[in-house]
Amino acid sequence: MAVVQSAGADSWAWFRARCARLVARGDGDAEREALDRLDRTAAVLGAVDEGERERVRAVHAVLWQGEFASLLESLAQEERDQLVEQLVELTREFEAEDGPSRGAVSGNTFHGPTAVQTGDHNRQENHFGSGR
Repeated sequence: MAVVQSAGADSWAWFRARCARLVARGDGDAEREALDRLDRTAAVLGAVDEGERERVRAVHAVLWQGEFASLLESLAQEERDQLVEQLVELTREFEAEDGPSRGAVSGNTFHGPTAVQTGDHNRQENHFGSGR
């Protein structure tokens, strides 16, 4: 359900990237495929009219539940337990009022060179001007 709830939310890009990374388990091709599936879900949910929205959300929630169930079944118990823990944490972070949206940049106006960074544990170096 967290997938369909996050689609269209301010934190979608953050959730989408984290979810795909977890589903892929370090496989770049699998991560790209997960990103494509997440994008398709978001596109469908964004295009559906208000009268059909809840039904379509329920269908996609079941589809993602099946996706996660299949993935979990394919893993050894230790990996399964670890992934479940990570998925629960992802859901908690998304649902938290002070979660990933705390780093969101919205409604700002910048005049001149600007560097913006969100997220945790990042490093950024900026050099503006001619460098002389």
